[in-house]
Amino acid sequence: MRKAGILLPISALWSPYGIGSFSQSARDFADFLEKAGQSFWQILPLGPTGYGDSPYQAFSAFAGNPYYIDLDELITDGLLDRDEVEHADFGQGNPSRVDYRRLYETRFPILRKACERSRFEEEDEYRQFCQENALWLDDYALFMAIKDAQGGKSWYEWPDDLRLRKFRDIYDLPQKVRDDARFYRFIQYRFMRQWMSLKKYVNGKGVKIIGDIPIYVSPDSSDAWASGELFRFNDDHRPDAVAGCPPDAFSKDGQMWGNPLYDWDYHDRTGYAWWKRRISHCLKLYDVLRIDHFRGFDEYFSIPASDSTAANGHWEKGPGMRLFNALKEDERITPDSIIAEDLGFLTPSVVELVKQTGFAGMKVIEFAFDSRDTGSGYFPHTYTPNTVVYTGTHDNQTLRSWYGELTDKDRKLADDYLGFTDRTTPSERNRSFIRLAMESVSDTCIIPIQDYLVLGAEARMNRPSTLEGNWTWRLEQGRLDGGLTGWIRRITEITERL
Repeated sequence: MRKAGILLPISALWSPYGIGSFSQSARDFADFLEKAGQSFWQILPLGPTGYGDSPYQAFSAFAGNPYYIDLDELITDGLLDRDEVEHADFGQGNPSRVDYRRLYETRFPILRKACERSRFEEEDEYRQFCQENALWLDDYALFMAIKDAQGGKSWYEWPDDLRLRKFRDIYDLPQKVRDDARFYRFIQYRFMRQWMSLKKYVNGKGVKIIGDIPIYVSPDSSDAWASGELFRFNDDHRPDAVAGCPPDAFSKDGQMWGNPLYDWDYHDRTGYAWWKRRISHCLKLYDVLRIDHFRGFDEYFSIPASDSTAANGHWEKGPGMRLFNALKEDERITPDSIIAEDLGFLTPSVVELVKQTGFAGMKVIEFAFDSRDTGSGYFPHTYTPNTVVYTGTHDNQTLRSWYGELTDKDRKLADDYLGFTDRTTPSERNRSFIRLAMESVSDTCIIPIQDYLVLGAEARMNRPSTLEGNWTWRLEQGRLDGGLTGWIRRITEITERL
């Protein structure tokens, strides 16, 4: 069945408190999606972010981002006073930008007040939450508490007794660490409670949520600290090789992501138990999963951990279908429940892996007109039904800024393909590109909200290989008017995606 949806991260929702959250604005956006005839709301990973604020480098593969907790609900529940929230500086001076420094300095003290006033440990719902999440919750809470006690340093820099977990249990640690671990469990409890309530509301509007999960965990994560057996660590509990991608037309030295690589032999011996837990957890949070860097399951780029660039890396073989055959023991994992991010240069073995899984691959309209990219495989007339088409993703420029920066050769190709002239306006161009995606044979079409709004470079979410200024764009309140809603619904209807 042909369907359509919109990409908008939770962080980019409008809010008076500095960043989007599980608040009324999220429900308002769900209402908008319903009116616009959309079937999907795609978001970015929900994990707690660290240095660089990237949702793809989270402190946990399972935990949620404290910034997304709706403060208004905590006020309603009597855990916060409205005055102390409204007078806090969350960086809300610029409603179109997230100020992560201000959030870090202000949001946690506010949440600590809520924790101190809560009697959450007496609640049956909390005890059930702890039971259901026991395999990761305590490790994460303790990791964050020790990190705070160590001034925010990466666990690689902690004293050996902490880095190597030489303590017997939590009672060997100072009372302050134990209290902080309690706080982080409170945060995760409220996060999960609010998210599941929001998800129920969104689903009730006939809209499914596409969640995005990174293939790798962050090097500075509770997963790497507490479960070193999952990764290629040496005897000193440090990585001997890390993830990245090779040099290409976009980066002459390649990209060195720094994520620890999996010990796939260990995962194979354990029947991929950790991956089963991770995917099962994600399928509780989301209706559909987009797995980032899917090609890493076929082959992954291994870079010596001591290197400063990816130039000396090499490809190694991943688990392939052994992993997915194990995962498919969960009846929720079907071809409709996974999107494989298979962008970029694809070897025949990667193409074959995606085909064997039955998962939908991805197509990006912008790539069709960029001569640096992989060429004709991204022209809409070459698509196949079992794909998800985007005008662009969170890593791409918005359509408007991308078109403005095309080379003369690439712009002529786009103009000839879509019939643009010198008199074609930016709005007309954007609608033509969107129509091109909607009219394609791809079963699913996802459009970033920035492209519907004809926004420029100021609205880009991420510039790969850069550390500053990313993940900050926000949608200002009032931008989604009735005229836009009507056009989206009409193009969705006439392309039989309603």
